[in-house]
Amino acid sequence: MKTIGIIPARFASSRFPGKPLADIAGKTVIRRVYEQAQRARRLDELLVATDDHRIREHVEGFGGNVVMTGAHHRSGTERCAEAASRLEDATAIINIQGDEPFIAPEQIDLVAEPLARRQSVQISTLAKRIEREDELHNPNVVKVVFNRQQMALYFSRSTIPFLRDTPPSDWLAHAEYYKHIGLYGFRREVLLELAGLAPSRYERWESLEQLRWLEEGYSIFVNLTDQETIGVDTPEDLARALAMIKPER
Repeated sequence: MKTIGIIPARFASSRFPGKPLADIAGKTVIRRVYEQAQRARRLDELLVATDDHRIREHVEGFGGNVVMTGAHHRSGTERCAEAASRLEDATAIINIQGDEPFIAPEQIDLVAEPLARRQSVQISTLAKRIEREDELHNPNVVKVVFNRQQMALYFSRSTIPFLRDTPPSDWLAHAEYYKHIGLYGFRREVLLELAGLAPSRYERWESLEQLRWLEEGYSIFVNLTDQETIGVDTPEDLARALAMIKPER
């Protein structure tokens, strides 16, 4: 089995243009993501998929692998699919978000592992137990529920499950809640199929592309992690990342 990590990266972000090339204590966001991903044990190969020549030149400058893709893609998943279509020897593709400069290599391995261990797994992802009430009721924190076999049942920006007879302030004390971490692994042939699907009703309503896959009948295995992730979506996030940087990084 050959597992390839792909980091989709675009320059023209609406909230933070040029984000992949933003500097964090001497290294760009995309370089930090790449170097963290290189430490994952289950990746046989790693590359950046981009439509921007500035990103390509920068990644090649620090010795990284790059593939150029079209500028029309609506999501990182679509960009990964185009890159994967050229990787005929790949068995599994790990979509590594290009805006998480401190991503834990262990989390990448947690996503890759089910694809290697269980032939029935089509898509894999991560979730972490919610421990703070501000996350529980935040629509920007996507929640996931899954069955006993850890297969996803639904993802939502709403707080799920809803506890009918308990005040919302007490929900964390009476039930388990999990937030979704948007790191995905795919069987290559599944990823190529997903790229051809039209947006679904639940996806449009919640603005969550994984709901398209569930509605079309694909299964998503949810592995669990106890590590947080730190995303850089805005200049304010970058300032927080700078404040959290450790000298050894």
